[in-house]
Amino acid sequence: MTRHYPHIVVFIAAILIAGNTSSAEQLYSKQPPTTPELAVVGPFAVGVTTLNVVDDDRLNTGNFITSAPRPLVLEVWYPATLSAAFDKNTPKATYSDVTRLQKPFELQGEAYRDAVPVSEGQFPLMFLSHGFTGYRTQMFYLAEHLASHGYMVVGIDHKDSTNAEVFDDATRASGFISTLYNRARDQQFLLDYFSNPNEALPILGLKARMDTNNAGIIGHSMGGFAALNTIGACYDFNAEQLKKIGAPAIIASLLPFRLNSCFAGREEIDPRWKAIQLFAPWGGEFNAHDAQAMATMTVPTFFVAGDQDNTSGFDNGVKKLFQQTGSEHNYMMVYENARHNIAGHPAPAAAFDTDFELGHYVEPSWKIETINRVNKHMTLAFLDCHVKQDDARCQYLPNRESVEQYQGADRQYSEPWPGFKHLWGSGITFYRQ
Repeated sequence: MTRHYPHIVVFIAAILIAGNTSSAEQLYSKQPPTTPELAVVGPFAVGVTTLNVVDDDRLNTGNFITSAPRPLVLEVWYPATLSAAFDKNTPKATYSDVTRLQKPFELQGEAYRDAVPVSEGQFPLMFLSHGFTGYRTQMFYLAEHLASHGYMVVGIDHKDSTNAEVFDDATRASGFISTLYNRARDQQFLLDYFSNPNEALPILGLKARMDTNNAGIIGHSMGGFAALNTIGACYDFNAEQLKKIGAPAIIASLLPFRLNSCFAGREEIDPRWKAIQLFAPWGGEFNAHDAQAMATMTVPTFFVAGDQDNTSGFDNGVKKLFQQTGSEHNYMMVYENARHNIAGHPAPAAAFDTDFELGHYVEPSWKIETINRVNKHMTLAFLDCHVKQDDARCQYLPNRESVEQYQGADRQYSEPWPGFKHLWGSGITFYRQ
């Protein structure tokens, strides 16, 4: 005889609902066994905290005469200790922002909010610099991954350039001018900020874990455009270029005097910069960087591009920048049939209502989750090789151009790229220069 206990069913359902109050979206599926080796989570638990910092004296791009405070909101990921207060039952962090059409969303992360940092060791400091427009958590998957492998990672909300701040023609125009001037300066300011012994951080012990003498930048689009300048690719704007971008004639004639600079406005490169990774960097099609300065750069560089990029361009855009770069260690990875969205997380549900919104997140020929996993693998190989000076990780940077293994006949195969599973790489090329 079957017995029914409706009151127990209702009680259990109430517990489940009460324990699952978060509305955050989970964008990622479980890592399959075909995941590239270095895309697997590292040995550290990950903490995350939000910081607000201010550059007290930055040139005001509204008039290029006065100065004004420039506030920056940061998300900081770090190797953490899961104490009794932060065990595996503690809810993980979520990340909230808005789309370009100001629609709010909340995403589920894998880090623990304000967890206790590990008690010893120092870890290289990486900065994530988003595109125009974007937000500080747009590459949270990569930040969490790097932190799990022993990096301190700082995502930057670049003022005047975030989704939340750019919402009409007026804010787009002023925001773009601000971006041209401020992006590289934000990157350099923050390295100085975290290096300053007089600047205290709210989480005890966090600053002591930061190795600011070994720093790097991972920039997407305008973030990459700026990172090149920070390490020596001097800007070379002229009035005609700026008119093509959309600047009014009078402003276009004056802007080069303010914009054209090297090393984020300094006289020489900061030697603490050890590597930069550039996802679809903007500027090549407009010759925004001085070619002679590009040729003298020495910091290891890793370009990542889609060969159908219709924002930064490929042949006369990212590829040209790669070819102009003089660094001894200079690499480029290309996703075939991909466009510009090769750095960020998959699209949140709020972005699915319009083509305009989806155009900020998706790739027609690629699953973004697949791109993210390849990015995690290749980024870690590059940074471990050139920032941590780990020779073993240098071996993960491919020596064969194409990831394809099949030779075309008689079941003949090449070896997979290092760390890739047999026959689980397709549509990617890798170049060394």
